[in-house]
Amino acid sequence: MFSPKIHPNLREVLSLAQAQAEPAAEPQKIPIIIRYNPRTALTLATAAAETGLEARRTIQLLPCIATDATSEAIDRLADDPEVERIWYDMPVHALLDVSVPHIRANAVWAEGDEGAGVRVAILDTGCDMEHPDLKDRVRKNADFSGKGTAQDGNGHGTHVASIIAGSGAASNGKYRGVAPKADLFIAKVLDDQGRGRMSDVMAGLDWAVAQQAQVVNLSLGSDMNCDGTDALSEACDAAAGKGVVVVVAAGNSGPMPRTVGAPGCAREVITIGASTDDDQVASFSSRGPTSDGRVKPDVVLPGVNIIAARAKGASLGGGQIDAYYTSLSGTSMATPHASGVVALLLAANPSLTPRQVKEALKSTAIDLIENMNSQGAGRVDAYAAWEMAKSGDVSEPEPPPEPPPEPPPGAPGAPHRPRPPTGRPGRWPTHRPA
Repeated sequence: MFSPKIHPNLREVLSLAQAQAEPAAEPQKIPIIIRYNPRTALTLATAAAETGLEARRTIQLLPCIATDATSEAIDRLADDPEVERIWYDMPVHALLDVSVPHIRANAVWAEGDEGAGVRVAILDTGCDMEHPDLKDRVRKNADFSGKGTAQDGNGHGTHVASIIAGSGAASNGKYRGVAPKADLFIAKVLDDQGRGRMSDVMAGLDWAVAQQAQVVNLSLGSDMNCDGTDALSEACDAAAGKGVVVVVAAGNSGPMPRTVGAPGCAREVITIGASTDDDQVASFSSRGPTSDGRVKPDVVLPGVNIIAARAKGASLGGGQIDAYYTSLSGTSMATPHASGVVALLLAANPSLTPRQVKEALKSTAIDLIENMNSQGAGRVDAYAAWEMAKSGDVSEPEPPPEPPPEPPPGAPGAPHRPRPPTGRPGRWPTHRPA
């Protein structure tokens, strides 16, 4: 029987490890995240030292540390009164000329708003900071992947960054981003194969909050449907609690239901699905509900055949347009459209809370007449949302429901987290960066 402090996603890993363990084999170490009681006098560094384990990361938002531990060590940690929660440090991965006017972002530009001065953090594979469309937009960068530089050797992060704030310099303005005057803060949290762990992303989120980012874009996630109680989802909710608008990809595991991965299932984030240019929900776009029954995604935006910046020498494929641009599809592409729109809204009204921003996007969205767990509130209308934000007439929604009490392990109703279907087109990410 597992301690209730051990999250269900870690219980599954521990059960599998125990079932596969060879009697004489050295105990397997499992990557974990440990949250401590915030009222304790222990610093994270002291707490890590007292466990006898080496901390790979310390993360202030929750607060917690990331480390590797055997099953036996995890049991001991669960008995520690200073420990509140232990999660599996799950793997995560990377998931305009038509799309920008389609959502009416160009109508906002005509009003004189291009997102100037809004601070947008992009947690991804880094960025080609010498690309003509981006070299004047990046204000600061940091690496959490172990590469030692935030330069993008994959291409995913560069594509995402230019959808948000690309100047279109290499295309005479044809492929401008949604908020071309926004300031970008680049955190490389995924390696050049587009892979990382939750703790890497959480460290990048810590950094983004420290940089006073107003918007965080997460075009990444896990493969597992969730209820918002995993470590990364809780960290995203904590960032939203500090006033940061966190925008997250739903995933590319549709069209089956219950395929939204973490942190798209977090309560306070804006979860984004993908639509086509003719306003259909893309078949690959992950569907809700979450495993605890909440509607996701929140809204959809264009995510099919999106042309944006191509990183020089990057490994990512896609449909190359020329030396500077490539075409990609996925909720990874829909999400930065949303982040760009959020930047336009915050430029018009910086006092909006994350919940008000979500409300403005949802209440003005265009209903695509599809299931709510496919389209959310519908396809975002940037100009209508911007007008509402500028007017200040945006209600503050009620807080989302708290997660239900967790049944004991093995009890009826205990969370079941099936992996989404794999091995077919549409698996998150659609373009399989590798």
